[in-house]
Amino acid sequence: MNEAVFTRLSLTFLTGFDENGKEMYQTRHFRNIKTEASNDSLFQTALALASLQQFELDKVERNNTYELID
Repeated sequence: MNEAVFTRLSLTFLTGFDENGKEMYQTRHFRNIKTEASNDSLFQTALALASLQQFELDKVERNNTYELID
């Protein structure tokens, strides 16, 4: 498998409800994450960042981009 060339951490927060009672979300993206960072360390970082926010954390995602080479 090729090595990741770019990693992004995304945190999704539940920000409230609309007039129909449907949940509304907001996502914050953090770029320039070290590609060799472990999933556990990223999750712990996400929890620390979420504790600084006013909204409830709903989801944490790691997005890796790979360069495909022949």
